[in-house]
Amino acid sequence: MVITQLLSTLVVLGFEQLVQWRYGAFGLFALILITASIRMRSERWLAVGAILLVLLTMQA
Repeated sequence: MVITQLLSTLVVLGFEQLVQWRYGAFGLFALILITASIRMRSERWLAVGAILLVLLTMQA
């Protein structure tokens, strides 16, 4: 159980670092917005974060 949580945390942190490296601080902001909106169960902010991330990927 502890090993799976540790592995999951490492994967998430690695993904966050990849997004920040590739898309900058704005990409990290979009990823945090998506994560927070999932926890808050807010579809509006989830859509905003997803749209921001898609727009960043289309620009790069």
